[in-house]
Amino acid sequence: MSLPGLSIIGERINPGFRSTKALFDQEDLAGIQSLAVRQAEAGARYLNVNGGTKALQNPQFMAEVVRCIQAVVALPLSLDCPDLGVQEVLLQAYDESKAQGHRPIINSLSESRWELAECLRIRPCKVIIMSSEQRVDGRVVPTRSGDDVRRSAMAMVRRIKTMHPAMSNDDFFIDVSVATLAADTEGLIAMALEGVGLIRDQPELEGVHIMGGLSNLAQHLPAQAVDGSNLPHQLECAFLTLAMPLGFDTVLGTPWRGYRLLPEDNFVLREFRQILELRDSEALMAIVKLFTPAT
Repeated sequence: MSLPGLSIIGERINPGFRSTKALFDQEDLAGIQSLAVRQAEAGARYLNVNGGTKALQNPQFMAEVVRCIQAVVALPLSLDCPDLGVQEVLLQAYDESKAQGHRPIINSLSESRWELAECLRIRPCKVIIMSSEQRVDGRVVPTRSGDDVRRSAMAMVRRIKTMHPAMSNDDFFIDVSVATLAADTEGLIAMALEGVGLIRDQPELEGVHIMGGLSNLAQHLPAQAVDGSNLPHQLECAFLTLAMPLGFDTVLGTPWRGYRLLPEDNFVLREFRQILELRDSEALMAIVKLFTPAT
């Protein structure tokens, strides 16, 4: 069941998942089609298509992947490759008429990957913008605060709309880059949440979509929390519980994960809130409390 107010970009067509890698290694187009259908039936609004190194080695195969997916589902696709040449091949393969007239999404532009803006000269697209980088005095540097995230998003949206005035804010997805909790000693997740609220409150950015991927959030953590619950799933839901009221409306995720908002007395949500207030070793010690029983 989908969570009201949250759109899901299905993430599973990506060789980062072991089962999907096998499909790409075997060039199993029927298997990739089945995976596309499963995500669509589970409530995905878009499907992300990431071929990993396969896309760089064989762009024409990835074009065939796009055509095969569009033969079985009518969802718009998010074309996920950092190489402009590959993106051009995929954009030529994409058929809007098989996506109910919806344009593809380019995943993703950033200050260090600005050449992908050329995709918008090939055909009209929506675009995912990574707000984890900003340009300062001609250099690309990481964002360090929620306000940096807001400024980065606004600067890139402005540049693109200057080149392509027909684009509206609805054509932009601002990815606030959800960090891995186990390695977050600098408050990067807190920064992302602050950025969500600041973007949503920025009049110039009214109508943009604010998103992030949640799969990395619980990396390197055990599967079970102290209270016996599924720790990765609970952390993803805890993030959404805090982020959605601020304006977060799109997730790159697995459609059948069963995302939901958690009650205030939920153990993982309560601990997650506290962790977000901490830094350095104090943050790490608090994270360990999520899965280590008290002695």
